[in-house]
Amino acid sequence: MNHLSLIIKREYLTKVKNKAFLIMTVLSPLIFIALIAVVAYLSQLNNDKERTISVLDESGLVMDVFKNTENMTYHVLQNMSLNDAKALVKENSNYGLLYISRVNDLDSTSNNVKFYSEDSPSLTIITELESKIEKKLTDIKLQHKGVDLKKIEESKTNISIEQESFSGEKTSKAGSIMKIAFGGIAGYLLFMFIIIYGNMIMRSVIEEKTSRIVEVIISSVKPIQLMLGKIIGTSLAGITQFIIWIILGGVLMVIVSAIFGIDMTQSPQQEMIQQAMINEGAQAEIQLLFTEFVNMPISNLIIAFILFFIGGYLMYSSLYAAIGAAVDNETDTQQFLLPILMPLILAVYIGIFTVIEDPHGTVSTVFSFIPLTSPVVMLMRIPFGVPLWQQLVSLLLLFGTFMFTVWFAAKVYRVGILMYGKKPSYKELIKWIKY
Repeated sequence: MNHLSLIIKREYLTKVKNKAFLIMTVLSPLIFIALIAVVAYLSQLNNDKERTISVLDESGLVMDVFKNTENMTYHVLQNMSLNDAKALVKENSNYGLLYISRVNDLDSTSNNVKFYSEDSPSLTIITELESKIEKKLTDIKLQHKGVDLKKIEESKTNISIEQESFSGEKTSKAGSIMKIAFGGIAGYLLFMFIIIYGNMIMRSVIEEKTSRIVEVIISSVKPIQLMLGKIIGTSLAGITQFIIWIILGGVLMVIVSAIFGIDMTQSPQQEMIQQAMINEGAQAEIQLLFTEFVNMPISNLIIAFILFFIGGYLMYSSLYAAIGAAVDNETDTQQFLLPILMPLILAVYIGIFTVIEDPHGTVSTVFSFIPLTSPVVMLMRIPFGVPLWQQLVSLLLLFGTFMFTVWFAAKVYRVGILMYGKKPSYKELIKWIKY
């Protein structure tokens, strides 16, 4: 294996010095930050937009529930017909007209509420209006039935179930969300890294094969050395690009926020989050969340992430390299890519729909041991507390499968790298392994 380091160095330098690689390394964060800035700017414009809604309440029941806010103004109309109200709203270019017609009984009010507007109204605004009217009419009904609303309000009880393990470790719903987020991000990063840089390895093999450069290289280097050199060299180039993206993206976010005054974290839900922070118990929840983060097995998470990331990526990369060696062009790779992508997609779905609901259930546990899915599923399970022996068994199976896939890929690589002009089948791949 004395040539392996030279192959890794050559592959790494070839990738990082490539013009397309350099351009995409710089352009990708620029495009990404530009998209975020545009979305944040548009959201900021949308949140800052002032709307005026006219209210014509012929029933006289709910006109007092509409209170003006920073971005919403309610204009209550009185002693006016519906047609006149429509004309006035159009003339003033108001956002819309809320009309509650006169009714004989309270129960029929729900079927006599309409909203008139020039364009389709916002779903959020309609939902908010419905909520205000529903609450007011419900209170009126209760009062008609002799119910004291003050006593009902005083009798309301908010329940927040405290979660604690038998060993005394406290958790919360917010803490579970934090664990889900960590596992989800880790699994998704691995998934995307395999897809992006696995394809890069495959294209690199196809390029060298079609240009006949590989015929010169293979005369002095063993096929398995060449394959491993490509995998490791491309991986290091990918990690370099990823680190540059993170650093450059962070710097650009600060610059864009400072120069253009755009809040990059702006979102339609920001106001709701700020209101939630004012609620009673929010500070205690934040403190508990911070405590849970500190008590999380950070060192275990980092080490497991690195090991499962390396094992999963190397295993799938060897299969991508084998596919690149078996075909003459990228079009012919489609028939071989599906069996590789299916376990990855399955792992993501298992993580989203099973691990989140039951991280220690049978399905989650089984798929965290299967090597083709364990890098994603186990990374999603670990934040919820997985015994060390399970992690070690899963790693042993993963790296054992990696050694098998390297052997399998090297067999295909050895024969396929010098085969031209023929589209191979699965049957022929099996024959190549027997050579």
